[in-house]
Amino acid sequence: MPVSRWCVPVVPVLLAALAGCGPDAPAAKTDPAPLVEAQALPSTAGAAQPDLVATPDGSLLLSWVEPVGDSGHRLRFSRLVEGEAAWAAPRIIAEGSGWFVNWADTPHVFALPDGSLWAHWLRSTGPSRMDYGIDLVRSADGGATWSAPTLVPPTAKQGDNGFVTFWPQGRDRLGVAWLDSRQKSPGDGHAHHDDHGSGAMMLRAALFDTEATQQAEWALDASTCDCCTTASAITDRGTVVVYRGRTTGEVRDTRLVRFDGNAWTAPRDVHADGWEIAGCPVNGPVVVADGPRVWVAWYTEAEGLPEIRAARSDDAGDTFTAPATLAKGEQVLGRLGLARGDGHLLVSWLEQAGDAQRLVLARYDGEWKGARRAEVATLAARGRASGMPRLQWSHGAAWLAWTDVVDGAPQVRGARVTFP
Repeated sequence: MPVSRWCVPVVPVLLAALAGCGPDAPAAKTDPAPLVEAQALPSTAGAAQPDLVATPDGSLLLSWVEPVGDSGHRLRFSRLVEGEAAWAAPRIIAEGSGWFVNWADTPHVFALPDGSLWAHWLRSTGPSRMDYGIDLVRSADGGATWSAPTLVPPTAKQGDNGFVTFWPQGRDRLGVAWLDSRQKSPGDGHAHHDDHGSGAMMLRAALFDTEATQQAEWALDASTCDCCTTASAITDRGTVVVYRGRTTGEVRDTRLVRFDGNAWTAPRDVHADGWEIAGCPVNGPVVVADGPRVWVAWYTEAEGLPEIRAARSDDAGDTFTAPATLAKGEQVLGRLGLARGDGHLLVSWLEQAGDAQRLVLARYDGEWKGARRAEVATLAARGRASGMPRLQWSHGAAWLAWTDVVDGAPQVRGARVTFP
């Protein structure tokens, strides 16, 4: 595929204010255009479901899923060390059959301060296609070898468990939150079916030690949207997890819980949008934090049109400012990424662009102002084939990874974006 198909620099929309309004006023000053550079990734044709994470040592980890044989799959990853020009040779995390592979509920890779690597994928556990649990593994040698999988939750049989987020619980313990269907009767309202039945989907969390053994587990929210992604960040008062809630009246707004190392707060709305929808939008919120400040961005159609909203908290998630609108219109698809770097916030999302899709990156200050926008790629992928694009800040730039379609097959693509 020519580079121009997926790496398109654009002039930013933000203009400097005029110094005056009379005929002798100087011409408007335009900020330099963001620089979008295509990145050669180590994944092969057929790869999809990318994940991208910045590590404590300044590296980037990229993982993806690729097919093996007629029905198997392989999870691989590669590392980009700061200062090096190319990604390292890919390593295999796991491969096998009986995996549950989905465009939205995708595997993750993660690194803790002690140098350990963690990863997960979804494994079928019951007679139904929608019966699956989370396989969690740990590596103590940089990914050369991996532990035997730990099933999360350990009782997973019938029902769906997924949409995972990871966080560091200290130097060497891993925090995990996920959506869990144990409240549902067997065969009642598996993921993507959204029927409360005898129980709703719920949010749960657990901690895992250096042996990948579960130490504790909590129920965090008894009613959540069935299939929206979750996200987490670390504040100076503990970990915050954001997700899409669900009321008995089918209002599905963004919620937040916080963990201080011992106990969790009760769920609270980031903002009461009041979006009533009798189905899962598969479009979860994203979050970053710095000290007591927390920034959350999310997708909603509360006012009848697709919209990306964002808000800031100065008290570790106890309260939030009124939301700002980052994008609105029929073209907005959502599937957000959020990162913080160089004193700015960076948000990515997908838009419809005729018969194609467009991957957008925008940069803001800490109050969601001063927008500068870059159109990172035009994707041939349509609908769900583009999956969930990923965004991280590392090496002084924004890095993105996403799935496109090339000659009828999925392909993981990447770009590096800087804002002069």
